[in-house]
Amino acid sequence: MNMRLICKKIGLPVLLIALMMASCRENEPTQTVKLPVSVCLPVNATYSPSNRLVKRAIGDPGTKEDLLLPEYIYIFIVNKDNGTWKLWEQMTIDDADAYWHKEYYSGSLMGSGDSIYRYTREIIKPLAPGDQFEGRIYVIASAKALTFNTSLTNGTSTEEDVLNLQFSTGGEDIEEKQNNLQNIYSTPYNYEVGGTYYGSFNSIAHNVPYVNIILYHVAAKVDIKWNVDKDKRVNKDSPSSAVRLTSMKAQNLFAGNAYCFKPMENTQPAKLATGYERVLIKPTDEGLWWEGRAYFYTIPYTTTDRPDYFPLQMELQTNGSTGTGYKPTIFMEIDKSSPFVPWLRADFKLSAPLEDKEDTKVIDISVD
Repeated sequence: MNMRLICKKIGLPVLLIALMMASCRENEPTQTVKLPVSVCLPVNATYSPSNRLVKRAIGDPGTKEDLLLPEYIYIFIVNKDNGTWKLWEQMTIDDADAYWHKEYYSGSLMGSGDSIYRYTREIIKPLAPGDQFEGRIYVIASAKALTFNTSLTNGTSTEEDVLNLQFSTGGEDIEEKQNNLQNIYSTPYNYEVGGTYYGSFNSIAHNVPYVNIILYHVAAKVDIKWNVDKDKRVNKDSPSSAVRLTSMKAQNLFAGNAYCFKPMENTQPAKLATGYERVLIKPTDEGLWWEGRAYFYTIPYTTTDRPDYFPLQMELQTNGSTGTGYKPTIFMEIDKSSPFVPWLRADFKLSAPLEDKEDTKVIDISVD
């Protein structure tokens, strides 16, 4: 029986339907693909299993601090759906701290040969035979659980929704959240290798590549040093002329929802009305009256009246509660297009009691 006779007996429409059904069966997800995702953190010291403390250099920015390895890892994978980048898969891992492994980095990113901690997770997705796809992976990791400003839905949320995701740095337990800023790392969305986002992947004939990404801090490091001239520290003949730095605060720090993957694009009104405060020296800290160094991490932001500068508002006081104060605002010029947060350093050198005034100072970024 030839094809003409078949068409006469079962009809051409029925034959087309059968062919369409066969085609659908071929494109149905009939196998799974494993996508290994490797999350890396730069390090420069030996890991301590007893307290999970580690010191980091690249991507800190800064060095010689004891920081916690992340326990919580949040992974977001987007892929193209009819020309639109949409959320394909999201994962939350809440026990990662026990699975970081010390090794040397090898890959296409800067830092090849450097010490890293690596966490690897396989993501399994169903695919149809012959599927071709490309995707991008965004990751944020933290030593503490994070609270996000919105929920995302697979297949509906767009890549823009993912990039606009924010986590809370304020509200309840603000002290704990602020202290945890130094332990939060993510994949900056505008870090590119060869003109392509560095967390990209694609499949060619079912060959899904190994995704090897390095995470970097979302909070900027602020490093403050102070020093009183030695001949002004003690004066037995004229104690009133002696100088002591008895109080130092960093005021109006960022305490809202911060971008996960846009660490240099946080903005605030002209002046933070309810920003967080960090006390660096108290009047009872006698050992720090004349010299010292303190650092903390804070979310970098710009204001509407100075859109190109990150302001750090300080309050300093000399010679105790009866002394005078100094309220400088340190402005650091920042590049919002930079993938990495800066390290802001400021030195206060004192040779006389501070006058009660406000002042501003523009400083440059300093990086070791």
